[in-house]
Amino acid sequence: MKRIVVFSAGLAIGLVIATTLSARWPFASAPAAVTATAVSNVHGRHDGPERIALSDEQIREAGITLTQVTGGKLKRHFLAPGSLIPDADHIGRVSVRVLATVTELRKRLGDAVEQDEIVAVIESREVADAKSEYLAARLTNELQQTLYGRQKQLAESRIVSENEFLRTRLTANDAQIKFDGARQKLFALGLSETEIADLPNQPPEALRKQFLRSPIKGRISERRVDLGGLIGREGQESELFVVVNLDDIWVDLAVSPEDIASIREGGPITVRAIGIEGAARAQVIFVSPLLDRETRNARVIATMPNRDHRWKPGTFVTAEVPLASEASNVVVSRKSLQTIKGISTMFVRDADGFMARPVRTGREDDDDVEITSGLAAGETVAVANTFTLKAELEKSDAEHDGKVASPRNDKISLTQEETEQHNGGDQAAQGRCPQGRHALHHQLGHRPVESPGENDDGEQQQREMPRQMIALHAAPAWA
Repeated sequence: MKRIVVFSAGLAIGLVIATTLSARWPFASAPAAVTATAVSNVHGRHDGPERIALSDEQIREAGITLTQVTGGKLKRHFLAPGSLIPDADHIGRVSVRVLATVTELRKRLGDAVEQDEIVAVIESREVADAKSEYLAARLTNELQQTLYGRQKQLAESRIVSENEFLRTRLTANDAQIKFDGARQKLFALGLSETEIADLPNQPPEALRKQFLRSPIKGRISERRVDLGGLIGREGQESELFVVVNLDDIWVDLAVSPEDIASIREGGPITVRAIGIEGAARAQVIFVSPLLDRETRNARVIATMPNRDHRWKPGTFVTAEVPLASEASNVVVSRKSLQTIKGISTMFVRDADGFMARPVRTGREDDDDVEITSGLAAGETVAVANTFTLKAELEKSDAEHDGKVASPRNDKISLTQEETEQHNGGDQAAQGRCPQGRHALHHQLGHRPVESPGENDDGEQQQREMPRQMIALHAAPAWA
């Protein structure tokens, strides 16, 4: 009997608690309606062009620079890869023309040399023979020229016969020819005019030596022999040093067939390289009429001054080849453009501050961009520090996004009375519920809401309250 009494008492208490909770349930949806109203107000404030209110003093403090929009010309160009090579007109090679032995090397790799400066000494039997032949031909020629002079005087005096005079003249001419031949042979071996003239004063042991001189001013870039090495023989090295002058340097470019028509000999280009500050100007001196068989590119050579030797051969460079300038009605600096939500935007100055105006861009170069629509010449725009305006605009959008309520597909449980208010029309709703309820109707999209018991099975339909809104249902929003 006691068990029945306890069971009945517990059942009665449960019914009382259930009735109390169901009586408080209709008021739980009021905070969601208020949230929906706030969302509607925020979206209303973001309709139309976005503006940033700033005074002149605030603009100065932010370091924002203003300028007036004008037209101009775009300096367009295309890029061509290449590398630096020594100027072929400023490369000298110290070489020999006879079989010889290296007896002295006066310069080391990297040393600076002047033109005609002695860089090495060799010993050669051919050189000794050529010098000896020259000295003998010189003496013979001097003697024959003296005899010819005397015979000429005697022939004029009729002391000697004419035949004897002619034989003397023939011998003198032959000696002169041999002398000139021996002298030219020494020039061919590399001896200078001064060295040949000084040969009669040299000791006999100096005849086998030859001094090798640098053909140009520059630096020793290659050394190809060692001291005591044999050079000049067939199959052996004939060059001792390579001298390079880097006061001028060549830019060797590879240009595609589509761009080759835009390059003219004598035209300027701008050269840049990674690791080298700044750029240099060069002048095109050669455009190849042929295409490379493998790369299908044309070779273009430009010469560039390099007095400080800052540019080194072998450096990979990129050349900017200018194209014809094109005029545009509206041209702005690239720094003034900002991308907001994927749209190119300019900040246009107005009476209250700035207006973020979407624009459409066209052609461009390294510094400027053409505006095809959205901006007119004569308007004032922000140029420098426009990222500050962009950050302020994005901050405002972030604050707006934080106030957005739950999506429309959130489920809200309604009582029988609230269902009738939603489906009954605006006048009944205005008389029985506050303004927040209208926002809730707007969030639902004015769709009919089923009341309990209206489904086909005759069972009461219960809508679920989203979990994120349950914490807001602590107290009723209105009595």
